[in-house]
Amino acid sequence: MSKINMPTLPYAANALEPVISEQTVNFHYGKHLQNYVNTTNSLIEGTELADKSLEEVVKTAPLGPTYNNAGQVLNHSLYFLQFMAPAADNAPAGKVADAINAAFGSFEEFKKQFGQAAATLFGSGWAWLSQDQDGKLVITKEPNGDNPLRNGLNPLLGVDVWEHAYYLDFQNRRVDHVAAVWDIIDWKVVESRLK
Repeated sequence: MSKINMPTLPYAANALEPVISEQTVNFHYGKHLQNYVNTTNSLIEGTELADKSLEEVVKTAPLGPTYNNAGQVLNHSLYFLQFMAPAADNAPAGKVADAINAAFGSFEEFKKQFGQAAATLFGSGWAWLSQDQDGKLVITKEPNGDNPLRNGLNPLLGVDVWEHAYYLDFQNRRVDHVAAVWDIIDWKVVESRLK
């Protein structure tokens, strides 16, 4: 039986400041993500999902608690370990910049559309930049713990808009949180996820 492991942060808990505070990382990564990992493992134990990768669990689990928790493990693992980086180069270059320009006209227009998706998602969830099966970039709003992988898309970048992602730092100002996150996006990783 495989076990879904708690991912290890590749940077110190205060490394994303001032965008994401150490206190938020300690709660968001240290408590919320750990709970999703523990719950997912308890839900898949002894089932046909126990030997599947996390991505396969997200793709195949029936809608409900297992899918919800596994989705949040995948989303948060990508968010903390791949998409965010201390002192990241906050502008895309190379192939990812070309793909953004082709799909949205410019990086500024992409940020505007992505920010609108994040701001207008009702309740909790994620805004995603993904690549469809034709290689085109698309923005989606995914409620709760949903991941674009479930719909055949390749997730490139996700921003968490659950309140636990920003409330300690931005209170109810979701739009300000999303605007600040651009400063810590690791565009090299985003580019490496292109297919």
